[in-house]
Amino acid sequence: MRSFLILLLFVSGSIFAQDKTLKLWPEKIPNSQTSSEKETQEKRGILWISKVQEPTMEVFLPVKQAATGQAVLIFPGGGYEGLAYDWEGTQIAKWLNTKGIAGIVLKYRLPNSKSVKTSYEAPLQDAKRAIRLIRSHADEWNIDQNQVGIMGFSAGGHLASTLGTHFNAEETVPQDSIRDINARPDFMILVYPVITMKKEFTHMGSRNSLLGKNPSEELVEEFSNEEQVQIDTPPTFLVHATDDDVVPVENSIQFYRALVDKNIDAEMHIYPEGGHGFALALDKGYLKTWTDRLSDWLQRQEENEDQE
Repeated sequence: MRSFLILLLFVSGSIFAQDKTLKLWPEKIPNSQTSSEKETQEKRGILWISKVQEPTMEVFLPVKQAATGQAVLIFPGGGYEGLAYDWEGTQIAKWLNTKGIAGIVLKYRLPNSKSVKTSYEAPLQDAKRAIRLIRSHADEWNIDQNQVGIMGFSAGGHLASTLGTHFNAEETVPQDSIRDINARPDFMILVYPVITMKKEFTHMGSRNSLLGKNPSEELVEEFSNEEQVQIDTPPTFLVHATDDDVVPVENSIQFYRALVDKNIDAEMHIYPEGGHGFALALDKGYLKTWTDRLSDWLQRQEENEDQE
């Protein structure tokens, strides 16, 4: 019945509530410094955003009648040098809306920005802040606070897996009204993600942008997220293509093995072809059905929450 209602609303053109954009940090942005740098937005077939100065989240809500209570915070990829903002962001949020799920796109600060003091801290600071903001608006946005997940593509997948494994890490951000809200995501969706910072399988562009060209072994270990999985790491869905020549499929395989070793609910789909950056894969033959697998998995997460 719910699926029929969602389809009816979609066909009638009313599935999307009006979107809104919120600043993450209404006061001073932590870990920032004054610079002459300006944000840039370019249309390269996709909307490419770089040099982010003011991190924001853009909220896309399904109409109340269709809402499942789930929300997904989306981290677009771009090698930690920019954001493929519509390709791996807003169009994903709109697809989630067709499933009755709130989609929230994070425009996070990039570590190579001259306005950032400590490179590797800024994206995670923004990610934690965003998930807390979502939970603080849960009642207003018809969201279940226990069904707030994250989704990351490529380097955005590294940020997502960092949040999923470092949500309890010590923070250097100001105390305010939402600072103590739980930052642990309830589930993770990782799409052709960068996971490791170790040279054998990492994406070197992402590593260099995040950690610098000569990072310490301690930093490499800390941000190699296959090494950081704990028993409270959230349930995870992974999808990757074997022929990905940008981010090796071993990134997903290593993370999946780490999850299974900790008895964490994990589902992985590896396709023989698809390359890198396929997003919804609408022009990729049967690979485009990966979103059907995700839809089934998200419904399972909802059912598991209802049973608890």
